[in-house]
Amino acid sequence: MLPPGPTPWPILGNIPEFLQNRPSYRWLHHLMKELNTDIACIRLGKATHLITVTSPKIAREFLKKHDAVFASRPHTMVTTLLSNNYKAIVVSPYDKQWKKMRRVVCDVLSHSKLTWLLEKRTQEADNLVRFVYNQANQIGGGVVNVRVAAQQYSVGVLRRMILGRRYFGRGREDGGPGKEEEEHVEALLSILSHAYAYSVSDILPWLRWFDLDGHQTSVRKAMEVVNKYQGSLVKERIQEWRDSNNNKKAEDLLDILISLKDSDGNPLLSEDEIQAQITELFIAVVDNPYSIVEWALSEMLNQPEMLEKATQEIDRVVMSSSNGTSTVVQLLQECHIPQLPYLVACAREALRLHPVSAFNLPHLSMADCTVAGYFIPKGSHILLSRLGLGRNPTVWDDQPLVFNPDRHLPENRRDLVETDLRFVSFTTGRRGCIGAELGTNITIMLLGRLLQCFNWKIPQGMDNIDLSTEKDHNSLFKAKPLFAHAIPRFNLPS
Repeated sequence: MLPPGPTPWPILGNIPEFLQNRPSYRWLHHLMKELNTDIACIRLGKATHLITVTSPKIAREFLKKHDAVFASRPHTMVTTLLSNNYKAIVVSPYDKQWKKMRRVVCDVLSHSKLTWLLEKRTQEADNLVRFVYNQANQIGGGVVNVRVAAQQYSVGVLRRMILGRRYFGRGREDGGPGKEEEEHVEALLSILSHAYAYSVSDILPWLRWFDLDGHQTSVRKAMEVVNKYQGSLVKERIQEWRDSNNNKKAEDLLDILISLKDSDGNPLLSEDEIQAQITELFIAVVDNPYSIVEWALSEMLNQPEMLEKATQEIDRVVMSSSNGTSTVVQLLQECHIPQLPYLVACAREALRLHPVSAFNLPHLSMADCTVAGYFIPKGSHILLSRLGLGRNPTVWDDQPLVFNPDRHLPENRRDLVETDLRFVSFTTGRRGCIGAELGTNITIMLLGRLLQCFNWKIPQGMDNIDLSTEKDHNSLFKAKPLFAHAIPRFNLPS
């Protein structure tokens, strides 16, 4: 027996309801509430079953007990475009190419490689502080667009690590992004928003080439922007390695990807594979870190005692590590993160309560399977509800819709990993995100540096920070960018 769901129409399935109720995630969650179920089945077209899950227990059954069955991804025209015909890992099907690229990314994002590139990440954290400082360094401080600073920091870290540079162009005199960097980030976000938007053209294969929703056109345009900035740099670097007879010293992750060899001593990766994997790495960091920090700071501004508690924790840890004897300000470093449980709890709570999207990337069933007593047909798309898991009252029984970092403190976590799927962070199993360590470090450094270096207040004329989400999109980003009044706490080290 299939999980409960609405009665499908002939041929079309539940596509009419799916299209009439936008954004679709609201309809899906309302449907599950009406049916009083933690697992539902919606049929799209004649053969595609969309399985939605809001229970951590059932989610673990999918991704732990039956991980091997649900380790693939659905094919769509958009994911084909963004992955250069599935040459990377995140959206690729479970096959030999995916296994090859997963081994590569495991090496590229290993602890030893991250340690090797620590200085580059620290440079970008310093650049973030200078950018905000230059906007706020006036009598009484200044109002800062936190979203711009946070978005550019996250992608800037990857730009440093992968390409070895701060900017594509000249950047701004105040340390902020130039038009090239802004255009690059906008293109990445556009690609991400279309990645699994469930286009009618994908659900009904005979319409695939008509691009009725315009998703393919949008992603092609965005990919042109991404390739404009990344493509020429990759080509130039490959040529540099060839000219040096592969004797060039590796200085960043692009060098590592180019220098990898197969068992015969030939380049392991093609230029297309390198381009595709770099694009996926950028896409992987463009949304979560900035959104987590924007939401966390927004919630904490409305509850300033949390800001004070987190700032005091940072001051205590950073000062104790410098023995409290130096008059030179020491800035927060990645090595301090394991000693900052409350700061980590604030980020975890923002991730739980305010996920970037209603559902995770879909898993594809590679065989018939029985989960939670229900029949799950081969070819089904499995969607874990980020909202349903993170706000599930049977798991988070202490006012699950309230931002409360203290709920995470008994676990004494020092990262954002959540393998029990009580909320979705890096998921788990074969499709679990390889970049958990990097993702944690980027996010906590971003939030921590902002709190350590600035006193934050709600701008004059506002009673509180608006916590509403985008209304007409499938994303759950904050509806309005966070503008907050920042006052530098000290002069920056030279």
